[in-house]
Amino acid sequence: MRLGLALGYWGRGPSPDHLSLAQEAERLGYHSVWTAESWGSDAFTPLTWIAARTSRIMLGTAVAQMAARSPTTTAMHALTLDHLSGGRVMLGLGLSGPQVVEGWYGRPFPASPLTATREYVDVVRQVLRREAPVEVAGRFHSHPYRGADGTGLGKALKPITHPLRPDLPVLLGAEGPKNVAQTTRIADGWLPLYWAPTRPEVYGPSLTGLREGFLVAPMAQVRVCDDVAEGLLPVKIMLGFYIGGMGHAARNFHADLMARMGYEEEARRIQELFLSGRREEAVQAVPDAFADEISLVGPRERIAERLQSWRKGPVTDLLALSPDPHSLRVLAELNS
Repeated sequence: MRLGLALGYWGRGPSPDHLSLAQEAERLGYHSVWTAESWGSDAFTPLTWIAARTSRIMLGTAVAQMAARSPTTTAMHALTLDHLSGGRVMLGLGLSGPQVVEGWYGRPFPASPLTATREYVDVVRQVLRREAPVEVAGRFHSHPYRGADGTGLGKALKPITHPLRPDLPVLLGAEGPKNVAQTTRIADGWLPLYWAPTRPEVYGPSLTGLREGFLVAPMAQVRVCDDVAEGLLPVKIMLGFYIGGMGHAARNFHADLMARMGYEEEARRIQELFLSGRREEAVQAVPDAFADEISLVGPRERIAERLQSWRKGPVTDLLALSPDPHSLRVLAELNS
């Protein structure tokens, strides 16, 4: 199992420790570093900054939001950074949800998310392979554009720039069973948001027959500390926000996933509290047990013991959301 460093997205402003954490991860032998985006900082610019100040570590987006860019634009970002970094890009993509797609990007959330994802990946693959001009007659993505409001003058094109790697890895952030199952067919890897190694049945049917080389790269908060309850608090804060606030009360993919993992009543309670403005109570309502099983928190010996279960399943890459160099170093030592 390889290790990656997940930096997420910025809050109020740039995180002053992200570059130093990425450099330390490279020094410790981490395989990859990953950035994200929501409705603030983008995923590619910080990754380019890190690329210029590192030399070996792979550079991933976890995830770049599909609604933020046309698929050809995303492919251009990936092939450009892949050239500049010497072939280190891993392109992680995600649909996000209706709240962000329609509220922030100002476009409709696709009525058929599976079809929209499949078409998007198809376009990205065609650009990166550069075998012929990009042509897709899709429901959501049409190249050239053939809509009734177009001029009819669009021409099928292939990129001027020759991609460095036509097989640049494409990974998908997927949560629903059908989306996960499709991911195993059309992508090079999967980026689970929540992974509990003790609950293989949650995703089991969707992960049958994984082909050789397919990546399973979940994120997990990693924190070496003496007090487990105190160490779990940042995990619970994150869960309170995602389960309670990242979506509508009637359609929240993160809450639905928590429910499928055996915490349906708790997920709905978190939503109720968060959406009524009682955010601190929502955080407290996150079960310690749930926060604990999707993270690696506590003294070194406890993390070492729990790390064994992560190695036994299909996980190929553990992406650590880790706040400090000490935790990164301990994880590297335990995984060596």
